[in-house]
Amino acid sequence: MSSILSIVRRLDCACVGAALIAAAAVSGPGAARADASSASGQSFLETFDGLDKERWYVSNGWSNGAHQNCTWSRDRIGLEDGVLKLGFAKQQTGDLPYACAEIQTRQRYGYGTYEARIKAVGASGFNTGFFTFIGPVDKQPHDEIDFEVLGKDPSQVQLNQYVDGKGGNEKLTPVPGGADAGFNDYAFVWEEDRITWYINGERVHVADDPTKLPSHASKIFLSLWSSDTMTAWMGPFAEPEGPLAAEVDRISFTAPGDDCLFAESVACRAD
Repeated sequence: MSSILSIVRRLDCACVGAALIAAAAVSGPGAARADASSASGQSFLETFDGLDKERWYVSNGWSNGAHQNCTWSRDRIGLEDGVLKLGFAKQQTGDLPYACAEIQTRQRYGYGTYEARIKAVGASGFNTGFFTFIGPVDKQPHDEIDFEVLGKDPSQVQLNQYVDGKGGNEKLTPVPGGADAGFNDYAFVWEEDRITWYINGERVHVADDPTKLPSHASKIFLSLWSSDTMTAWMGPFAEPEGPLAAEVDRISFTAPGDDCLFAESVACRAD
């Protein structure tokens, strides 16, 4: 995805117009910078017995640009038996006919281990995302680390990272059994000299080119969204017969040197 679309789709306030102006105004080397070592977020394990409003911000009332055919809506966020539901439904909100779901952390996180257990949506035109992001909207350069399941082919997940708005590091990696057939564990370990991605505890990719490694503390996002224009990337969109939802069983961040937070965590082992 182009960097401008990626910037636009990460907006974290309802004032979209003002945010877009800010994005154009503060990008580049003159922006105030906060590197990964200055992150404010601490280790946590979220099992979604509730939604901690001090930790999570629910995106609501806007879309991230013309490429997105749904509006973020708090109505599409649900909790059921310790599982977060990121929903999608036909629901006219503003100018758009559909509503979709996103949550993001209020704090920024740096180097460490990021993990989420997710059942993705397998439908063409949909994107189930687990990623870190910071950008001009936050008066920072655009840095990002991604897991994105493109519903047109849920047999695989796309890995990617952006550095100061430059991407082009996409890698498609198989998900055993399919990302939409059940829960899978997605993890990446972000270090100063490399990023290592894991699926179900197995190492699947390493990025260690120093020119392609994010270095700015970022927020953590979980999202489900759709597009009827980005067909080359996400596939053609067709209105589903009923509501859809991606499901998240848990998500965690483990800072370097901290104890691992659950038995299956990749932070529990030396790699």
